Amino acid sequence: MARHLVATGQLIDEDPAEALAHALAARRLASRISAVREAVGLAAYHAGEWQSAIAELRTYHRMSGLQSHLAVLADCERALGRPERAIDLFRGADREKLDQAVAIELLIVAAGARGDLGQKDAAVAMLQVPDLTSEATVPWTARLRYAYADALLAVGRREEAREWFSRAADVDTEGETDAAERLLELDGVVIEGDDEDEAAEEIAAGPGAPGAVPAQPDADLTGDEDDEDEDDEDEDEDDDDDDEDEDDDDEDDDQDEDRHPTEGTDADAAEDSGVKSGDAADGDAAKADGTVPAGDDESGSTQR
Repeated sequence: MARHLVATGQLIDEDPAEALAHALAARRLASRISAVREAVGLAAYHAGEWQSAIAELRTYHRMSGLQSHLAVLADCERALGRPERAIDLFRGADREKLDQAVAIELLIVAAGARGDLGQKDAAVAMLQVPDLTSEATVPWTARLRYAYADALLAVGRREEAREWFSRAADVDTEGETDAAERLLELDGVVIEGDDEDEAAEEIAAGPGAPGAVPAQPDADLTGDEDDEDEDDEDEDEDDDDDDEDEDDDDEDDDQDEDRHPTEGTDADAAEDSGVKSGDAADGDAAKADGTVPAGDDESGSTQR
């Protein structure tokens, strides 16, 4: 079992399908170990097996008592065409107790879900958090700035978007984003490359990866299940049924919201955007020079 877990970790970025095969093999041997279910969930996510990833990571959260992969769960919901559920996960999270990196990633995914619903101005407002303009460079700084630049571009604020792509590129020493390439595109430079390789890199980038392309699932990799997993799978199905029942009312509300996509979304975004590091800005956008207009945080909550 341990060898399969090691192989999963080694292959998950380069060959996610093979990594998933190893993770499933580990699950057949030790389905009641939380770390195994976590490995299956993450491998399924990287392989584009969204529904399997949701089931496995929910099981991991239940077994471990942790909430460390909420951003991945929310990103899976987006990939399945259910942005409302991604927003619900964000709103339902106890952001005071989340690790800062998890909270920021969850914020980025939730802002992307707002964009999926056509609430593009709300997405911009959500991302106006203190970490955006902080002078300190932390692992999520480049991704947060990139997401903000992308949101600005989506609402037609091209010059501000260019400035924030530039600021993202300045701190992206690990190449987590394609901020430098986006800058060139905005300047009219055409970049040629292998589309398939780019898509694979976007999937491997992690939850909320801007512009991420859902992978085509490898259906034959998810069918190997033995009898000892049946009890766990039944529990997962029950959990999914409960989640779907709980989501029915929310989906009805979201359908009404879709018919009036801009109504009340700025207020929602102001409520959603609080993070641990301080008070969020108001509904106005962050300036290109790095300042954020002062304002009251309607949420009163703190998130990253």
